[in-house]
Amino acid sequence: MQSQEEKAMEAIKDALRALRKRHLLEEGAHGPAISALSKPMISQGSEWKEKTEKLEIELQQCYKAQSRLSDQLVIEVAESRTSKASLQDKELLINDLEKDLSQTREECTRLQEELEEKTKTLDLLITENKEVRSQLEEMTNRAQKAESENKMLIDRWMLQKMQDAERLNEANALYEEMLAKLKANGLENLARQQVDGIVRRNEDGTDHFVESTIPSTCGHRIHAHEGGCGSILFQYNSRTLFTGGQAGPVKMWDTNSGSLIKSLNGSLGNILDLAITHDNKSLIAASSSNNLFVWDVNSGRVRHTLTGHTDKVCAVDVSKFSSRHVVSAAYDRTIKLWDLQKGYCTNTVLFTSNCNAICLSIDGLTVFSGHMDGNLRLWDIQTGKLLSEVAGHSSAITSVSLSRNGNMILTSGRDNVHNVFDTRTLEICGTLRASGNRLASNWSRSCISPDDEYVAAGSADGTVHVWSISKGSIVSTLKEQTSPILCCSWSGIGKPLASADKNGYVCTWT
Repeated sequence: MQSQEEKAMEAIKDALRALRKRHLLEEGAHGPAISALSKPMISQGSEWKEKTEKLEIELQQCYKAQSRLSDQLVIEVAESRTSKASLQDKELLINDLEKDLSQTREECTRLQEELEEKTKTLDLLITENKEVRSQLEEMTNRAQKAESENKMLIDRWMLQKMQDAERLNEANALYEEMLAKLKANGLENLARQQVDGIVRRNEDGTDHFVESTIPSTCGHRIHAHEGGCGSILFQYNSRTLFTGGQAGPVKMWDTNSGSLIKSLNGSLGNILDLAITHDNKSLIAASSSNNLFVWDVNSGRVRHTLTGHTDKVCAVDVSKFSSRHVVSAAYDRTIKLWDLQKGYCTNTVLFTSNCNAICLSIDGLTVFSGHMDGNLRLWDIQTGKLLSEVAGHSSAITSVSLSRNGNMILTSGRDNVHNVFDTRTLEICGTLRASGNRLASNWSRSCISPDDEYVAAGSADGTVHVWSISKGSIVSTLKEQTSPILCCSWSGIGKPLASADKNGYVCTWT
């Protein structure tokens, strides 16, 4: 088949041949007229003159037609060249499109293969998903069964606790009856060697019980630390006071004279809480350096540095009967149980809200914790199980303190309320507040008197308020310090009461 360009060239050649033929014919037709014109015009007459003019006009028209055909020929040649170039471009485009089509077909084949592979994988995943779902259903059923069994065990445990509480109440009643009889016989001092039927002993013998006095007078004002004093603690059955401040040693004071006994060096960071073993041999400090430091009180040397928390340690407590077990809480949202003989952590409890304060129960088997969400929680320290939870405050709990007989627990919160709970039921049995009492920090520590009759708590204005638990009213307001009170502690022998402020001053009250 001829291409369009060849056809166009043949058409142009035909047009030229026709034009030449016509031109030759016109020249032959006009020849006689031209020869006649060369003769004298006088012999031809006017008729020939008219024919000559007519023929000249026709000749001019033929020239014009020839010119137009020439122009048309040039245009058609240009268009032919343009068509040829366009044809070449379209042939190149067709080649490119054929290549693209081939690549697209190959890509389509590859995608079909991938689709088949993905389909097989999806079928396998669907099969595995069905198996996992069946396993999940089985595990859910087992978890529900375990939860129901756990609930039943908790109910049985609570029932046992209630029975123990009833027996303890009976023992308390018997104790009060015996105390009345002993008072009648003039043996009051002997009766005071017992506290609610529990005899606490240390290496020196019996822990003698003394009624607490309502403090009213500042005995000593001690500048204990630079930059604030965040924790204070009395030795068991002693007037000796330990204080912890910012980036410095823990100090040991004689509150009778207000003099410094010794400094316990070796700690890092701010001291946020203190605890002491019941034999007064080991002091434990919770530090913002993420560690706990354990000193031998007699030698003043560090026995252990307990590491394991990943954020600041804000609370610590030690078992009331064992000098071995210590619990701590940190802002890594864990409570850890430590063995002081081995010097390492033996159990860890995880929770969701940061804990500011903790307190071990009398038997050392459970721990109370106060959290930023305002809830008081009770944990089994051996298993890490949450035994009970109660919303105690509308803001963060800053302090948790156990009464000496173990029947009450005091919590203080940033809502400026102090609640007294019954440890057997975790029901509120008393609420203490004052119009001017505002807690100064998330670790403001309040305390209960050793006879479980009074509560002392500091305020941001430097005032210490003392409430009667039974009356629910303020019995004393102590004003000597000018900066916010951070913590309070009551001596186990009934007096003095100590308070520490943000400027590092400690006041003792009698």
